[in-house]
Order: sequence, then structure tokens, then C-alpha cells
Amino acid sequence: MRITPRKHEYQAVVDILVDPTFESPDQMAKALLKEMGAILQMRDLWVLTHRWADGSKGLNYGPFGSTAEAEAFAKKMSFGGTGRVIPLTSSGIALANHDGKAGWPGYCYNPQCGHPPFMHSSVGASRGQCHLGGCACGKFVKDAPKTKSKK
Repeated sequence: MRITPRKHEYQAVVDILVDPTFESPDQMAKALLKEMGAILQMRDLWVLTHRWADGSKGLNYGPFGSTAEAEAFAKKMSFGGTGRVIPLTSSGIALANHDGKAGWPGYCYNPQCGHPPFMHSSVGASRGQCHLGGCACGKFVKDAPKTKSKK
């Protein structure tokens, strides 16, 4: 699977790599794998389904990072029969829409929230309070708070 790194994703990995609190390489490796799994869970992926020429079920392959990657794989392998690329909707995004995803781009940066914009009421050209039951967020916060640089 080809993965194009995104700044907010690789920054989370960098944060683990430079964290001095890990007592062993094993602890760091576990943290990295968990973080990378969480990152991939927030992406939509694709699979290639296959049927043989006689109509019987073939093998399914994936995941792939894009439709083009799945199609290139099918062409390279030149399977007999037919193949179809099917999108897999991200389970991580569905969970983040419900549970919140603190600090994830596109989600509310209010520390009490983390829900997507569409869960917040419309207030002119911006978004107001979160409508998800039990969320105390009063206004959608679009960007992460700015940190002052030390000079």
C-alpha cells in the first residue's frame, strides 16, 4: 500500500521518535505501531474484488491507498476474469465523527469537543455549538491554538 505522508500524520510519529520518556525501544515501537494504526484508520482505502471468467468468486486484494493503485495492481497481475475496485469508508472517521478526534485537522479544536464541523450549528458563515448530545462545546474552533515562538 502506497502512503503519501501528510504533515499532521508524520508529526505525530516524529513526536514519538523524539519523546525522551520511553524506557526501551520496545515501548517506542509499540507506541509507533499504535499511532500509525490510528492514522491509517482515519483514511479511506480501496480493495480489489475479483471474479473468475466462469463467474466464481476469486480472491480479494487490498487495502490500497487509491483507486489508481488498485487498478495498477490488477493490470500488473493480469488476472483472468473481472476485477472491481471498491472503496472502504474509514471506520476511524465514523468513530471520530461520533466520539471526537482531538487535534485532528478538520475537527473542532475545542478541547471539550473534537467533532466535525457538520455536527455544529450554522451561525452565518461560521459554526456555533456542537449538537452531539453531551458535548459542551459552544463554538466550533477551526484551527489549533497558535503557540508563541521563543526568540
